[in-house]
Amino acid sequence: MPSKTFVPAFQAQVGNWTYYTCLMSYAQVAREIMFAHELGGNQDLGTMIQRGVGDRTKQITDYLLTNDNRFLGAIIIAVWGGDPNYLPLEMDSDAENQAVLAGIDRNFGVLTFDGTQQFFALDGQHRLKAIKDAVKRDPDLGSEDISVIVVPHFNTPEGRRRTRRLFTNINRNAKTTSQQENIALDEDDSFAILTRRLLDDHEFLGRDKVVLVFSKVGNDGELVLAQRSINATSPAWSTIGVLYDMTKEIGFDLPCTVESSSQRAADDLLDQSYDILDKRVQDLLDACGSLRQRYLAAQNPRDVRAPKGRDGSGHPFMRPAVQIQVARVVRHILEQGTLEWDEIMKRLANLDWRMTATPFSSMWIETPDGQKQGKMASGKDHTDLLYNLLLVHLAPRTKSQITRALRSYAELMKSKYPVGQEEFFSLLPMGADD
Repeated sequence: MPSKTFVPAFQAQVGNWTYYTCLMSYAQVAREIMFAHELGGNQDLGTMIQRGVGDRTKQITDYLLTNDNRFLGAIIIAVWGGDPNYLPLEMDSDAENQAVLAGIDRNFGVLTFDGTQQFFALDGQHRLKAIKDAVKRDPDLGSEDISVIVVPHFNTPEGRRRTRRLFTNINRNAKTTSQQENIALDEDDSFAILTRRLLDDHEFLGRDKVVLVFSKVGNDGELVLAQRSINATSPAWSTIGVLYDMTKEIGFDLPCTVESSSQRAADDLLDQSYDILDKRVQDLLDACGSLRQRYLAAQNPRDVRAPKGRDGSGHPFMRPAVQIQVARVVRHILEQGTLEWDEIMKRLANLDWRMTATPFSSMWIETPDGQKQGKMASGKDHTDLLYNLLLVHLAPRTKSQITRALRSYAELMKSKYPVGQEEFFSLLPMGADD
């Protein structure tokens, strides 16, 4: 005879649903709750209710096994066959405690798991799979707890329609955190932590409006986090999302990256990493057309990006699309061991930092009249071209690499690249292959 497990629960009502909230250990969840496809005899339920459990569960499993600050939200489960076995209870109290306990037992009772019922995850199947995998690898995790919401499921045409409707309502109205929200809040992602610290402590980036964090702050307290682009009238240099991506590129080898873990890096490693990153960011801001100095000296920083009537003379490093490609190229050169950091900065400083100058002209579309007006080019073709041209301007490795980049420019921009290949050949390392 199956053994019984009793779980304290509160009965609740919302709309036309009666449901139960309870606390279960990871061991109970791993043992009692199944996936819809495991219940058998109902492929429709497995297909239409249960979303596929993908590779993302490995990340959650590792998180449970390695992160001391682990926490999972509630799982919603359905009872196969109808209402769960629920027994309401009342608390018996003496006169002294009656006032304290009055009303606490409202809708309070016990759910019975006796092995004769079947429960499947309606929402939270990735968490369920991760819990099952984590408990197998570390049985001690079985004593930890998670909130569970239990709803009835009737295996009839109307019951399946009702359960599918609940499933779609849950997932349609659920909203995962955006990348920007993760950067603003994550306490385990080292680069999110370092990005926020740059915004707090860096002499330039910490200034008001230099890096956009919010694109909208409403009168009623609503906040909209900035996306990756910058409005033409904005004085901002960059956005929080772009700064995060740049720190990951130029900080690929920081001490905090030595160990790959879902758990927060040690504070001393984060401190060491910040000191290195702070200097690299400062070097980059100075090497890229003295951006920091020009920004601070400008009456209106927006004019640094696009001077009125002379947009093509604007500063490329005021453009997020350019910022990302510069950071990517710097990382590539460092990883290849072609140049050291200081030499890369020197070569960046020697570039002509105007949108209409090479190599940034690959991201600029001029107006037909040939004036200094125009607009930023969009699309991956242009960003890839800028990346490849920056490589040959800073640290080409072969003649064929140079030839390909110049040919790509001619094909995309419909004009010959202003710098000849012989000038780039002089930058090749000794003994470079043709």
